Amino acid sequence: MSRQRRPRVLITGGSIAGPALAWSLHREGFEAVVLERSPQRRAAGQNIDIRGLGHEILHRMGIHDAVTGSLTGEVGTRFVDESGRPFVEVSPEEGRDGPTAQVEILRGQLAGILLDLIADDVEVRYGDFVTAVDQDATGVDVTLDSGRRERFDLLLVAEGRSSRTRRLLFAEEARTVDKGVSIAYGTIDRRSADTDWWTWLSTTGGRSIAIRPDNVGTLRAHMSFLTPPFGFETLPSDAQIAILRERFRGVGWETDRVVDGFVARPEEFYTERMSQVIMPRWSAGRVALVGDAAWGSGPTGMGTTLSLVGSHVLAGELGRTLREPGATPAAAFARYEKLLRRYVDSAQGLPPGAPGILHPMTSTGVSIMRAFLRVTTSRPVRGIAEKNLLTSQKHVPVLPEYPRLRGRDTSVGVRS
Repeated sequence: MSRQRRPRVLITGGSIAGPALAWSLHREGFEAVVLERSPQRRAAGQNIDIRGLGHEILHRMGIHDAVTGSLTGEVGTRFVDESGRPFVEVSPEEGRDGPTAQVEILRGQLAGILLDLIADDVEVRYGDFVTAVDQDATGVDVTLDSGRRERFDLLLVAEGRSSRTRRLLFAEEARTVDKGVSIAYGTIDRRSADTDWWTWLSTTGGRSIAIRPDNVGTLRAHMSFLTPPFGFETLPSDAQIAILRERFRGVGWETDRVVDGFVARPEEFYTERMSQVIMPRWSAGRVALVGDAAWGSGPTGMGTTLSLVGSHVLAGELGRTLREPGATPAAAFARYEKLLRRYVDSAQGLPPGAPGILHPMTSTGVSIMRAFLRVTTSRPVRGIAEKNLLTSQKHVPVLPEYPRLRGRDTSVGVRS
């Protein structure tokens, strides 16, 4: 790439990985453009957590204070029976990430922090997306849905698991592994009697329901059920609501309240299929994937962490192409994958028994699950269980030092 100008990079996806990547690339000497399909910032979304190496990335970017100043306030995880009576409670411990991580934040708020961080330096476009890509040895020609055509030095895809741009470029290579669970998410009103626990009920028929606190005066909720694929995620929302009411009929606890809450806030109601994306490679020519577009990990608790770590390493390795003689994007992509592949592959796997363990079909299965949770959250075995069952991350890499990718820890609302 030319050292006489700032190479132009198109980043598709404006949620977590995209803005984090744009911040890092700008500091490394690139001109980044972020393209987000949504017509505006996406403020909605559920609680997400940051674990392990993700903490180091927050510090390196200088946003640790901003992020920890916007936490949801979740005090721990509580498992209840159909009457709402707790049978297991797990509180987080300093320096350890349990079911409730040390950093729990709303997706929209983390995205907002990252977008604010690049507001003065990076062009962010909304309401458009890539429809065609043609690359050669020196660049990438991109056609957008708006009809606009542009040439970039690189195209980096930082979209979600169902990435449209990945389908354009890697259709024959991407493999989606279905995990057998359909999930509905939404926001519901908070009541005075509600607590700041993440409260979870799993019951017969492969059904689970959970409620989590947020820091904006509402609650986030999800309902999930074990089922073969039947098109639930593609149905109109009213049909999805009807299916939820029927599937969860008679469960008790807060079920009716959650479904009614979904109806009351249709703009924050959405569904997805629990699945994982498996890619044999993360790049081709001058195009690379990062975040869920590359390794969509499903509900492992590692998705946000992997997005932050992947964006940091990808940008840092690309930075070498501007300063080291003979360095190429292909070599940067290869180093990025070599550093992270084993880490991502291990973190991508669900813990043993998941998702079935939290979606028991029979009364016997419910009893076994509850006994299992009592044992694995008890003081003698909790640490071992969290390390081996909560997530399956192994092969954690030693992050290279990228001197340009250091921000300054600041308070909320102050950019570094």
